[in-house]
Amino acid sequence: MNSLPVWALEPAGPEDLEPVVELKARVMRADLERLGRWDPNRSRERVRKSFSTRHTSVLLVEGAFAGSVTIRPDGRGGRELELFYLAPHLQGRGLGTAVLRHLLAEADAAGEPVRLTVLQGSAARRLYERHGFTVVEEDPVDVTMHREPAR
Repeated sequence: MNSLPVWALEPAGPEDLEPVVELKARVMRADLERLGRWDPNRSRERVRKSFSTRHTSVLLVEGAFAGSVTIRPDGRGGRELELFYLAPHLQGRGLGTAVLRHLLAEADAAGEPVRLTVLQGSAARRLYERHGFTVVEEDPVDVTMHREPAR
């Protein structure tokens, strides 16, 4: 396995919206097509609707934009993980795992559970299961997962 590149999470600014929109379209298209749900306009609009400079961070790898993640309060005393996208050329190298571990450590320190939704059949589901997420609900398109804070 290659060594992990140097990475950092930084607060997103308004200028990061379109790169996140385009990255989501690139990384999610195949899964959405497989589920018969690919609509480029809807895909982009969903990101624009949920993007928040208050809750979104951009992932920089060696100083360059490489991904995004949104963590927002879920209204139930926990956190909602959204818009977690990693550039395709960086996938499968442990970077997503490193970022997820960092985010979960912060939630654990705050004693907060984390929820997320992943597409049916997505490889990301295995990543989340390895980190303690369990399925709480599923339908033909989405799987909602939950993780209690580590003690």
